[in-house]
Amino acid sequence: MTDPNAPTPPAADVLTGLLGDLRAESAVLDALVADLPADGWARPTPAEGWTVAHQIAHLAWTDDWTALAARDAEGFGTALGEHFGALLDAGTDPVEAGAAEGAAAAPTALLARWRAGREAALAALAAAPADQRLPWFGPPMKPASMATARLMETWAHGQDVADALGVAREPTDRLRHIAHLGLRTLGFAFQLRGLPVPEQPVRLELTAPDGGSWTFGPAGATDLVAGPALDFCLLVTQRRHRDDLALTATGPVATAWLPIAQAFAGAPGKGRDAGA
Repeated sequence: MTDPNAPTPPAADVLTGLLGDLRAESAVLDALVADLPADGWARPTPAEGWTVAHQIAHLAWTDDWTALAARDAEGFGTALGEHFGALLDAGTDPVEAGAAEGAAAAPTALLARWRAGREAALAALAAAPADQRLPWFGPPMKPASMATARLMETWAHGQDVADALGVAREPTDRLRHIAHLGLRTLGFAFQLRGLPVPEQPVRLELTAPDGGSWTFGPAGATDLVAGPALDFCLLVTQRRHRDDLALTATGPVATAWLPIAQAFAGAPGKGRDAGA
């Protein structure tokens, strides 16, 4: 169980740990695709219109932007205005365009690009001052928050790849970062849908992959979400439908939050159908 009285580690140490976990999560996904034949890369994933190649291409695209944001804030802003502006003026979704462009490459080239890009992103985040806010598509983030977001996306898109390949991944303690992010984005999920942001806090009581207990949120909160940490992470990344998960909600805020929970930036996600 989380010790609320434990000292807070220095920001630099937190970032180092996060980057190590991001590297490890990337390696798990790399192992799934490294030896795939061409038809494996072309296999559809649960994300409509996206193949395995699209999933990896999206991660590579986002890693490229991450490295630029951490290295050159001014250059990021210039590139964002030029690149996104041109695509949006043409009626094209930049995220979809980035995935489609990357997926069109040969699998060997795409894999090499993703490997090089994620190493560049890791190095750039490690070199950035731990307290510096880096520019992004939404609000600026400190390197630790950006590393957490990258870990969440890597795990979530890795889930799409695993589902497409019929592979069951072993959950790890790295899910703790995603669970924490899932709670931090509670207000964001309501705001995205034009709903009032709740003032009532929510507490998480999750069963860790090793059978231990993870708790987040104030101990006195009357709104509570409980269940397996894996299920909560699948929910907030919208990789499983609420009805297919062993999560319980107590209180009006927790009950209203779970169907709309979303840990990732951007418009409200379509999510998954029940039983899918």
